[in-house]
Amino acid sequence: MDFKGRTALVTGGSRGLGRAVCLELARGGANVAFCYAGNEAAARETVRDVEALGAKALSLRCDVSDAAQVDALVKAAVEAFGRIDILVNNAGITRDNLLMRMSEADFDAVISANLKGAFLCMKAVSRHMLKQRYGRIVNLSSVVALRGNAGQVNYAASKAGIIGMTKSLAKELASRGVTVNAVAPGFIETDMTAALPEDARAAAQGSIPMGRLGAPEDVAKAVGFLASDEAAYITGQVLAVDGGMSM
Repeated sequence: MDFKGRTALVTGGSRGLGRAVCLELARGGANVAFCYAGNEAAARETVRDVEALGAKALSLRCDVSDAAQVDALVKAAVEAFGRIDILVNNAGITRDNLLMRMSEADFDAVISANLKGAFLCMKAVSRHMLKQRYGRIVNLSSVVALRGNAGQVNYAASKAGIIGMTKSLAKELASRGVTVNAVAPGFIETDMTAALPEDARAAAQGSIPMGRLGAPEDVAKAVGFLASDEAAYITGQVLAVDGGMSM
């Protein structure tokens, strides 16, 4: 994909899927701004890897559930690179538990980070994209939004909400050259899935028709396609990258 002259903003870009997305866009020539929650060492590593690909990088610490911090993040990215062409909402957390044991605080934390955070970022960035009459927004949902998962009522709700927001915003922005799509990863080899008990990992792998967990690069390439000019006539869609798990 050719992203020369483009600027991307990726939330949660220091590790896992976010880092893979940053690198995929940088390979295509995009300058990459990304935010991270707290792991400064990981953020520095992502900056180094992006710059090694010949792209410019900017990392900023940001709580995406805080509107003032999101506005400051977007302002810094525009000041550094002049524009934002691509937004990838990847930042997210989990607070898993069965519903009867789930605290209100854990429910609120996941909805705030995963759903409200995506809302705030889209609201802040869409202003710039509307003025440009160009933009690509790609939101990271999840296979659990499509099929549910025991112990993840809060996470599934947040990721299903992202699909609803994606389709609604796609209708609002389509006439101005801005597309809004979602990618729904299945079980991917990341820090999040590495923390699963072995029996849970085995059960997950057994439910995947392709018989393996995905790699972050599998998701990043799908994001890259939806962020590209080749996907100019695709909007309001959800692309499952899950080895057939949601069939």
